[in-house]
Amino acid sequence: MNWIKYLVAAPLACIVLFNVWAYGNILSYRAIAPYRTSFMSMRMDELAAEKPDVALDYRWVPYPQISVNLKKALIASEDAGFAEHSGFDWNGIKNAMQRNERSGKIRAGGSTISQQLAKNLFLNESRSYFRKAEEAVLTSMLEATTDKDRLYELYLNVIEWGYGIYGAEAAAQHWHRKSAAELTKAQAAELAARVPRPLYYADHPRDAALKRKTNIILRRMGSAELPE
Repeated sequence: MNWIKYLVAAPLACIVLFNVWAYGNILSYRAIAPYRTSFMSMRMDELAAEKPDVALDYRWVPYPQISVNLKKALIASEDAGFAEHSGFDWNGIKNAMQRNERSGKIRAGGSTISQQLAKNLFLNESRSYFRKAEEAVLTSMLEATTDKDRLYELYLNVIEWGYGIYGAEAAAQHWHRKSAAELTKAQAAELAARVPRPLYYADHPRDAALKRKTNIILRRMGSAELPE
């Protein structure tokens, strides 16, 4: 029966080792920028087969060099309670689970900025309850070890904004031909509107939904609370 014990122990050991590795990286990210995230690597591997001409554009910039407009736009768009919660929006998770139950598929995640960051740094975009559980563990590690300003700095610098485009600086330069520090309110709102579907909006720049969401974010930006 030793082989049964091995079959049980081996996956558990892999999970423990992965989380130890992730924890070590989280501690290092408090001081240094990620070289490349797991999500970037996954996406660029996909694009190597589908769009081989796409190159990785990932430009790290310090938090003060990112427009307050963009910081507020993403809070307004993605996670209004980011400054206050401990990594999870329990009402959002409950609503997402109800939507998933009705559809019979895992479509909605109710993810906060912290959860999105955990996914981008260490996971991929697969949809399963196991992946969501691992995301929760990583989110808890991030929130327990890293202050909100640094979490938001990491998030702003690694999220996807188009084919090969990662982070606020690359996005600002690609979509608006200016630095992340110079973004106007309207430009920041438009970039924030792209975040949930960056590749779709890259392929459909005139989609009316992008304009509608941009306008909604613009209206909400005034009440967005940044981490202190």
